[in-house]
Amino acid sequence: MIFPNGSVKVIDRVKNIFKLQQGEYIAPEKLENKYILSDYIGQMMVYGDSLKNYCVAIIVLEQAPCFKWAAANGKPADLAALAKDADMKKLIQSEIIGLAKEHKLTGLEKPAKMHLTAEAFSIENDILTPTFKLKRNVAAKVYKPEIDVMYAELKAEGK
Repeated sequence: MIFPNGSVKVIDRVKNIFKLQQGEYIAPEKLENKYILSDYIGQMMVYGDSLKNYCVAIIVLEQAPCFKWAAANGKPADLAALAKDADMKKLIQSEIIGLAKEHKLTGLEKPAKMHLTAEAFSIENDILTPTFKLKRNVAAKVYKPEIDVMYAELKAEGK
């Protein structure tokens, strides 16, 4: 975070902070820690590209609350199917908007697009370190096709 007097306050690991096209710095770990307060979000990766105006997110659904919601809404108790469900996506979007307001996050700190998945980040799929920290570079490579689709959708929307 840069203050008007020119001083800098580091609020995340320096290597995890990224800059968006308009010059705004984003601390993804800070955002992820706020957004996973939602019962429906088990894990999350916020991704940003310095050549893009917005950040996007990969969201791993939390099984128990999602199954409870599915039962109440006549949806199948299948996490992979829920990850593709439009109503589930709307629910997650509303959760993110609510948490962003609650924590006074800026518009640029809200993911413009998100990809829901049922597959958890783990040591076995090499997305987490042995100390359960997210390997951002590996996750970005694994989810590159989904990230590219999200940015293509934003471009098509004129964003």
